[in-house]
Amino acid sequence: MKQSETDSNTPISEEANKAKQGPMTDTKSSNEAKGDEWPSSASDLKNVRSLTGNQTSEEEKNSEKKPAGESLLEKFFNDQLKDIYYAEQQLLKAIPKLEEAATTEELKEAFSDHLHQTQKHVKRLEKVFKLLGKKPEGKKCEAIEGLTKEAETIIKETKEGSMTRDAAIIIAAQKVEHYEIATYGGLVQLAITMELDEISDILDTTLMEEEDTDLQLTDIAEGFINIEAQDETNYSWLQEKGQEEFA
Repeated sequence: MKQSETDSNTPISEEANKAKQGPMTDTKSSNEAKGDEWPSSASDLKNVRSLTGNQTSEEEKNSEKKPAGESLLEKFFNDQLKDIYYAEQQLLKAIPKLEEAATTEELKEAFSDHLHQTQKHVKRLEKVFKLLGKKPEGKKCEAIEGLTKEAETIIKETKEGSMTRDAAIIIAAQKVEHYEIATYGGLVQLAITMELDEISDILDTTLMEEEDTDLQLTDIAEGFINIEAQDETNYSWLQEKGQEEFA
């Protein structure tokens, strides 16, 4: 009886061992079939982990270079807001000087209207700062400093009460408008990129007003000022031509 029990248990033990070995053999075959998809040795596995670890380390290094809570693009956007905020405040001082120096009532009125618009532009920018959770702050804008200084020089170098002065003032004012159009246009697109929809709408309103002012100045200049300024001038090349004909 004991021998019979031993014999009957033997094949069961072998089958159990085969059952245990079977999955291990299958797994090994499966791994070999996968080839390059599986590390072939512990050394290879270590290399993979090492590469992954280095990649993560580089990402951490890059993230450390960025200010906490503020991306590089966001920082640039905020700097440009400070730039144009400073520029608009300087224009509140410069526009009345242009209005006073202008000859025609049409140009004086255009500057008066734009002064009121500029006051609104400042308030809109302050609203944008508030939406961003920041205090309104200006940063010295070298561009607007240069443009306003050029306008002052133009006033000094042109004859008071002349159409030539108005033509020159319009050019100076449009240089400022083009700078503002470029700045607001860029800020609108950046706001859209960063999904700041309300802010992009606010800035776009100001952008359209700047574009309208630029067109208005062009209409005034081409309408009559440039033509009347021409009558004030005896061109030097015409004088030379007349002298040659007389000779």
